Amino acid sequence: MSTTRSALRRRMLTLLLAGVAAIVTALGFSTPAFAITHSSATSQLSAAGIGWVSSGNCSNRNNPTCTSFEGIRQATISGIITFKRASGCAITITGGTETGHAGGTYSHWNGYKVDIAKTTCVYNWITSAYTYVGYISGWGYQWRAPSGNLYTDEGNHWDILYYTCGC
Repeated sequence: MSTTRSALRRRMLTLLLAGVAAIVTALGFSTPAFAITHSSATSQLSAAGIGWVSSGNCSNRNNPTCTSFEGIRQATISGIITFKRASGCAITITGGTETGHAGGTYSHWNGYKVDIAKTTCVYNWITSAYTYVGYISGWGYQWRAPSGNLYTDEGNHWDILYYTCGC
């Protein structure tokens, strides 16, 4: 009888936790989608072993030769960290939220995208782990991760759109 009660308690606790998770998700708290500071982003990237470069050697968001993370979404930072861990590749970010990228809701400026340097490891991971979408005129060749995130080969770099923090 106690085994039955114990199993029932576990099921009830699981249902309760699932209900709380559903409510938290509905309220928008389950995935970190809020914008963070450049300093917070660089701290997390450094801790994860992810580097970044700037052709202008700067981080001013209003200068297109800088690489800035000011206003980037936490989900985007978590996404690139997840990608690095899953792929095992060295990652170098070449573009963040600085001006000079295309606009739109899911843009660099709004914190949804990062650009990363092309490497053989990154190419091999994306093209073998994700689903090929096709050639997007004016953009490049695109792959979709199971999470829905998009990886576009734009010729000299990868443009990554993070809808979620999964890779």
